[in-house]
Amino acid sequence: MSLPLHIVNVELVMARGDRYLVIVRGEQEAHAPGTLSFPGGKVEAGERNDALEAAARRELLEEVGLEAGALSYLESSSFVTDFGMPVVSVVFLAEYVGGEPVAASPEEVAGLAWLRAAEICARPECPPWTARVTQKAEARRVDLGV
Repeated sequence: MSLPLHIVNVELVMARGDRYLVIVRGEQEAHAPGTLSFPGGKVEAGERNDALEAAARRELLEEVGLEAGALSYLESSSFVTDFGMPVVSVVFLAEYVGGEPVAASPEEVAGLAWLRAAEICARPECPPWTARVTQKAEARRVDLGV
């Protein structure tokens, strides 16, 4: 029996006070172009030790030019893309340590903003999975008193 191969995706949810860094996915992105998302991407070959965390940090730096402080696990999920590819997605909360984000590649990141959880979820370009992650992150932030 052959086992299905999965894409392994990571996302970083970064809060600055009560606002979260969200990106608008570039129109050329294969999955969910033009939607609100958190910085992230695929784990690449060669990311061996702490592969998920390393990929999440790399993607944050590549997409918006920020470095993250401490990471903590938020959730994982699996889904199948419109092209039939199975994906496992792992989401981390990231400590904000300073700096201003910049969209490094307009093909990948069409825009970015620091928004409150309610603002993210109210946007028409916010897909259900981003809303779910936002609500989970907000509940964790409130629980921690941050």
